[in-house]
Amino acid sequence: MSVLSNLEIKNFQEEGYLVFERLIPKTHLEHYIEIFNEMVRHAKNLKDHAGSYYLELDKDNTPITGMLHKVQGVCVADPRLLAMASQIEILDRIEGLVGSNIDVFGTKFFPKLPGGGTSTSWHQDNFYFGTNSSEIISCGIYLQDADEENGCLQVIPGSHSTDQIFEHSPESGRHGSWTNVDTELRKVISVPGGSVVLFSANLLHGAVDNTSSTRTRYSTAWHYIPGNLCLEKFPRQTFKDRHTVRGI
Repeated sequence: MSVLSNLEIKNFQEEGYLVFERLIPKTHLEHYIEIFNEMVRHAKNLKDHAGSYYLELDKDNTPITGMLHKVQGVCVADPRLLAMASQIEILDRIEGLVGSNIDVFGTKFFPKLPGGGTSTSWHQDNFYFGTNSSEIISCGIYLQDADEENGCLQVIPGSHSTDQIFEHSPESGRHGSWTNVDTELRKVISVPGGSVVLFSANLLHGAVDNTSSTRTRYSTAWHYIPGNLCLEKFPRQTFKDRHTVRGI
């Protein structure tokens, strides 16, 4: 059942994002954080990328031993986390944007560790998906307080509205490809732990590096779509990291 108000839907259509502070119950957060702690501990023994685990890179693109950057396909790596992607508090809001049959795909965990946790620079998620579909809703869940010191989300409000996918280029020392923006237009999204940000996959967004020497910034990123949406790169029946979380 959708719980979004007409005003929230209007704001999403115009600005391209919605923020829900402290949406995930504290007891659930503690459970998920312990699962992610296990992943961080596992990565400390890695000298190179391994399976779903990707390490931070130095300026020469060499993996940094034990420094986890992300776990790609995190709900496949640990199926317990599908419960997080299926939180009723999230799905009741997603339903107001994509309908009652909901899939999630492209699940990721970013620990953003102190002393070297790098950002995802400015980009559009749909650049990676090979589409400009407005039916893809990205979701960031911040398990810990997120601010400019430890690397919170930043967005360019309204940048989704033309459905244009901008040119992206790789950058040495970072995973992925990025684009250029007018940072004077940015909105900094500082949130307390347990908060959820929903945004259009066409929205320009990014995050800054973790400059704290002591604080992590655990977050997940994944993408909700109507169950009947056909995506060439992520077919419903065969792509392992696409999951039905509501409806059929």
